[in-house]
Amino acid sequence: MTSQTTVDKTGPADEAPAAAPAPAPAKGLRGHPWLTLISVAIGVMMVALDGTIVAIANPAIQKDLGASLADVQWITNGYLLALAVALITAGKLGDRFGHRQTFLIGVAGFAIASGAIGLSSSVALVIVFRVLQGLFGALLMPAALGLLRATFPAEKLNMAIGIWGMVIGASTAGGPILGGVLVEHVSWQSVFFINVPVGVLAVAVGLWILKDHRAENAPRSFDIPGIVLLSAAMFALIWALIKAGDSWGWGSGKTWGFLVAAVVCFAVFAIWETKVKEPLIPLGMFRSVALSAGTVLMVLMAFAFMGGLFFVTFYLQNVHGMSPVDSGLHLMPLTAMMIVSSPLAGALITKFGPRVPLVGGMVLTAVAMFGMTTMTIDTGTLPMSVWFGLLGLGLAPVMVGATEVIVGNAPLELSGVAGGLQQAAMQVGGSLGTAVLGAVMSNKVNSELAGNWKGAGLPDVPPPGLDKAATIGYVPEQIAKAQGMTPEILGRITGVIHDTFMSGMGLAFTVAGIVSVIAALVAVGTKRGANAEAGAGGVHI
Repeated sequence: MTSQTTVDKTGPADEAPAAAPAPAPAKGLRGHPWLTLISVAIGVMMVALDGTIVAIANPAIQKDLGASLADVQWITNGYLLALAVALITAGKLGDRFGHRQTFLIGVAGFAIASGAIGLSSSVALVIVFRVLQGLFGALLMPAALGLLRATFPAEKLNMAIGIWGMVIGASTAGGPILGGVLVEHVSWQSVFFINVPVGVLAVAVGLWILKDHRAENAPRSFDIPGIVLLSAAMFALIWALIKAGDSWGWGSGKTWGFLVAAVVCFAVFAIWETKVKEPLIPLGMFRSVALSAGTVLMVLMAFAFMGGLFFVTFYLQNVHGMSPVDSGLHLMPLTAMMIVSSPLAGALITKFGPRVPLVGGMVLTAVAMFGMTTMTIDTGTLPMSVWFGLLGLGLAPVMVGATEVIVGNAPLELSGVAGGLQQAAMQVGGSLGTAVLGAVMSNKVNSELAGNWKGAGLPDVPPPGLDKAATIGYVPEQIAKAQGMTPEILGRITGVIHDTFMSGMGLAFTVAGIVSVIAALVAVGTKRGANAEAGAGGVHI
């Protein structure tokens, strides 16, 4: 597929570029659109599943390898940092060398790194290979979107992205269930070994089915300074968000030092991109109001969803005392609604455009978030299922529509960059949501714990460290097994911890609901992607 159009630099900022020529009908199986979708879905499923399945394995890894809490946190943080930092650069690699090659290398590398983690005998090796997983995952995800963008005609792209979103949503939500089964009945290593046969299958099918598509005016050189500046900016931003919610806190000079460094690097990057002949990200892309709105919407959606879901797992396991498998099953309404509604959202967006489904999806998400503020210690399965299901119903059109808006409003030769931008927006939003809502929870717990402790008639003041336990609704073992502890006193302490946690979670969900309302307003600025092979927003490529 080649690009034959350019954009007049004097054109309106948000004028839709001319429609791209439809992909030529596939001859045989290679390049067949729906088989291409199946092929990339296998690889995407592997990465999306790994995003949540590993959290279930962390306690077993800590016990088996004698890891510290900080070590275990780096099993997740190392992966997140590598993924977030490399996504846009990886998308550019796909635009330059072809998305088929980039996708296959990403899948193979991810599977090999997964197998290496399962064979690791120390937590240091686990962390190193998790970083490699993140780098290869960054190659894989934008390339998958680039292949869909180049393979599907405009009238079917939304449906394809809908199914793609369904795979991601189902894999993400299903991770805790599969992880719980594997850890409980096999081993923590099996959580990683399972990626090896999946990766082999994805590579085999990809070699057979995938067809390389390159735009005629694809980039021929690399903006090395741009890559360095953007990578430094993303690293400083994600690092600050991780450490602010982990150990530094939001009042720390270190946190703000890294945030300032991120802003400076982003600013220098933006200036540099206006000077270089072939920029990493042509900033004219963002002159498209629709593409910019889609990117902001993706950040806000991930903020509310990932930040809110972080507390739901603690609520189910620590407050309700569920096992990892049971908590995963209780999240099935969310998973089921995403599976059902993602393809439906793609069809609706194809027929009516993305604006109404996106606004409606964020309104439903806001209703679900505000609804979850009503949950209590004694809330039963049915009310929980209603709110979880409503959340899945609201998220599906947003994940599908915002992806289509970002990728569809970018020119074909920048489809990899657009895919990286979409994934980077999700990572930044999720990190921001977890960090900010974590700070909201922590502040609420700190303000109420002492009063709740005194109100329960407990002596003295809360013991050191109880505030951190209350932020996840957990009763520490050293308190439960303390000398002289009676069931009656333990019951009161448990009640204080759970009540304080619920108060903090309610406030966190309120903030997530407000962010969802803001996202609904941003969604008004979206419009259907032109799927053109021209530059976005008046940029001549």
